[in-house]
Amino acid sequence: MASLPLRGGEMKFENDDAYNTPKEVWESISHLIPKDKTIWECFYGDGKSGQHFKELGFECIHDKIDFFNDPNFEYDILISNPPYSIKAKVFKRLSEIDKPFIMLVPVSTMTKQYLKTYFKDNIQIIIPKKRIQFIKNGEQTSRCWFDTIFITYKMNLDKDIIFL
Repeated sequence: MASLPLRGGEMKFENDDAYNTPKEVWESISHLIPKDKTIWECFYGDGKSGQHFKELGFECIHDKIDFFNDPNFEYDILISNPPYSIKAKVFKRLSEIDKPFIMLVPVSTMTKQYLKTYFKDNIQIIIPKKRIQFIKNGEQTSRCWFDTIFITYKMNLDKDIIFL
């Protein structure tokens, strides 16, 4: 896929937001994602998540595009590990977009008022088998200090809580 133009300038994040998702994490939820849908991996990170989704057989848009501006392309589902320092802003924008999504976030996100405000009872969660060890500066971490979950919206999963 040709690179899409960056709209609205490249987003800048806090240093602690630069934790990228290993392929096996996306692989662990791939059976829950419809293969006939186009994914927008909406936060670029190290640029590898889009490649991982493509290797898993998905059509995926993943380029340096400002998530907070309306994209000029079609997609069906947003899937990402968003910058944790701006989670409230991310979920507000997701509520405006109102499309199915899967976001990998710290488990504490479930207690945030903004999640209740924007999505009420319309979310489902996926709980990973073990604590995720993210990639930081090109190296796999070995001692991540927090647990994560996938928060989903409009994914119509079989259960509201899925344990992988």
